[in-house]
Amino acid sequence: MGYDLERFQGEVDIELICTICSGVLQDPMQATPCEHAFCRVCLDAWMQRQPTCPVDRNPISSVNLRTVPRILRNLLARLNIKCDNEPYGCSAILKLELLATHVQECEFNPKKPLPCEKGCGLVIPKDELKDHNCVKELRLLVETQQQKLFDLKSEVTDQSRTISDLIRELTLFKDFMRAMRLQNPTMRAIADQMERDEVVRWCNSLARARVTRWGGMISTPDDALQLMIKRALSECGCPPHILDDLMENCHERRWPRGLSSLETRQNNRRIYDNYVCRRIPGKQAVLVLHCDNTHMSDDVMVEPGLVMIFAHGIE
Repeated sequence: MGYDLERFQGEVDIELICTICSGVLQDPMQATPCEHAFCRVCLDAWMQRQPTCPVDRNPISSVNLRTVPRILRNLLARLNIKCDNEPYGCSAILKLELLATHVQECEFNPKKPLPCEKGCGLVIPKDELKDHNCVKELRLLVETQQQKLFDLKSEVTDQSRTISDLIRELTLFKDFMRAMRLQNPTMRAIADQMERDEVVRWCNSLARARVTRWGGMISTPDDALQLMIKRALSECGCPPHILDDLMENCHERRWPRGLSSLETRQNNRRIYDNYVCRRIPGKQAVLVLHCDNTHMSDDVMVEPGLVMIFAHGIE
């Protein structure tokens, strides 16, 4: 719908008037090849009834529409128009291109958002301030937020149920694969490859870590420390089939011979910087997984990998 012709100061060229609504063109579009221009909204409504040009009745479709030339847009922009809020007391007359910005900031705009000065701090349209009730609005706001929270909890519950179902199905599938692996060599190879792929995917999901003080390694972690690390591994998605092995490998009794004693650790300390380490989230510990460290020799690497716990020195 175009701008009311009476709002403009001075004469408006007939080429700038929409023949559908008889108002000055607003967001104009042009039909090709006849080049007649109309308000976008007017033309959309017209074409829903009949796909023809409103002036010469030639067939048109959405592919025949384009924005009007720059010169026509410039002519429209330079027209002088009264503010939308003239009925509310605004006497401003400004260029059409400045109208939208002015209306938004106009002090006579009845819908201009203003902060409530009664204490609630809510932003209210100007024409609603006189009837604004802080207690009522705040109660409504609280009720709305409570409903959103309830909906969110319901969604989380549904998602948790879905995840539980998927985990159960995955567990059943893994049990089936293990059973098949015991009976069929081919299935055994497939299952082994799937487990290796699962370890690689998990490995790639963990952030890289750098050990700055290899001398801070704890060679004989106590049960409480091991339990804390095991829980952290489980929470970050460690494949169950390697979890126990990894935890066994965090104690020096399971370390390879290149780490097995303080003397060998000191002799090999320059080698350790070649390890690719992964951070165990939230802990002073790293994973050195075999899939990440195939470049390391057997005397400093074991399957499926090592858990190294430090008192300090992790970045």
